[in-house]
Amino acid sequence: MQNRNLSTVTSTSRKPLPTLTDNSRAFLEIRDVSKVYPTKKGPFTVLDGVNLSVNQGEFICVIGHSGCGKSTLLNMVSGFNFPTTGQVLLEGQPITKPGPDRMVVFQNYALLPWRTAFENIYLAVNAVYPNKIEAEKRAIVRDHLAMVGLADAMEKKPMQMSGGMRQRVSIARALAIRPKVLILDEPFGALDAITKEELQEELLKIWNDNRCTVLMITHDIDEALFLADKLVMMTNGPHAKIGEVMEIPFSRPRDRARIMEDPQYYKLRNYALDFLFNRFAHDDVG
Repeated sequence: MQNRNLSTVTSTSRKPLPTLTDNSRAFLEIRDVSKVYPTKKGPFTVLDGVNLSVNQGEFICVIGHSGCGKSTLLNMVSGFNFPTTGQVLLEGQPITKPGPDRMVVFQNYALLPWRTAFENIYLAVNAVYPNKIEAEKRAIVRDHLAMVGLADAMEKKPMQMSGGMRQRVSIARALAIRPKVLILDEPFGALDAITKEELQEELLKIWNDNRCTVLMITHDIDEALFLADKLVMMTNGPHAKIGEVMEIPFSRPRDRARIMEDPQYYKLRNYALDFLFNRFAHDDVG
């Protein structure tokens, strides 16, 4: 994405859904994906005809009401779930199973409570790089703990750390094996507002240094506008699909205060709110 001055942002931030030609292969491609679950009442369609192309190094946020299939969609990218119809492709190859090229950071941290921060990360590094010499593997762990500001907490176990520290460990673990795609499932949803903003800033710094492709689920429009290159807005389920893809035009590196002072920020925010709470509000009647 090209950097643009905040004062020159135009109303062209909402683009039609991307299409692919034979000569333009996306780094990550979700092609005509549907997901149907069998139930006692018959087939239940969670996702219906989802199409999305993601360029290498993009930061994508996915937003939508509960039950719209956001997690199901990202689980297909991670390889934990599979389409009923359609394909999910990474660098042109169908995703058929989980792999170290796609790492997930969960909201609940998913750390082994009996292991230290160092050991939790080391287990991942050792599994992916078993042939590296011991000193190199340990150096990778130390470097990534330092990257997230936890060099002095490497011997602490999860119960000895705050929620923000635990999430830093899980992010460091994911990045330590150099994934091609980092998948974040509401990683900051359980944190207090101050810790959440601190980790958002930390995540952007790490992403700027590494530039791996990021797919992140969020319910927070402000978070998405601060972090993402594009905001993927889902329609309601069942039969959910991508309603619109909004480009976030603010230049990088980003300054939160400067962005929030720009009138375009509130235009984009209000448009996303209108999409979610007016055009695709939940119908609770009946």
